Amino acid sequence: MFLCGTRFACVWDMRISKAARLALLSLLVVLPLSPAVAGDFSAVINGRSIHVDAKKNWNENNFGLGFEYQFSGESRWKKQLMVNGFRDSSKNMSYMAGGGIHRNLYATDRLHGFYVDAGVNAFLMTRQNINNNRPFPGALPSLTVGNRYMGLNLTYLPKKAVESVYDTDLRDEAMSGIFFLQFKVGVSELLPAD
Repeated sequence: MFLCGTRFACVWDMRISKAARLALLSLLVVLPLSPAVAGDFSAVINGRSIHVDAKKNWNENNFGLGFEYQFSGESRWKKQLMVNGFRDSSKNMSYMAGGGIHRNLYATDRLHGFYVDAGVNAFLMTRQNINNNRPFPGALPSLTVGNRYMGLNLTYLPKKAVESVYDTDLRDEAMSGIFFLQFKVGVSELLPAD
């Protein structure tokens, strides 16, 4: 896992960053509508973070929207693209775009295709109070539990990663890590079949 913030110079012109976010978002919206592309498209509702053992009063209502596109395949390894915008721990808008690779740990046809996947997501993120809102890279572990229609994404940011990204005035020394929760809806299941 790595995160790059104020300790590293991650320079990327913001005009390019906004254009890249818009292009990725457009791609994620158009891909599932094309019959030539097989895969699963989900809308993501960012909802909650839990700042474990925090003494400061952080924003834990991280409302926002995003999209995930999971490529089809027969392997237990699943590849996906994602893009999100949400209110961060300081109540500022943050944006991320990236991809992930997850291993299917359990799957059944019952309960509308219930599954459990674990893996890692790598991304570029912007935050107003980190790196002057310039994108910085990151990679975090992720767990997904769900079925064809809905799911829950759980991501964990360990204390060491928090310390490497945040300036000292934004740190909470008592905090031992952050959990992020997202709810996802299988948009592909809602679209008419060809």
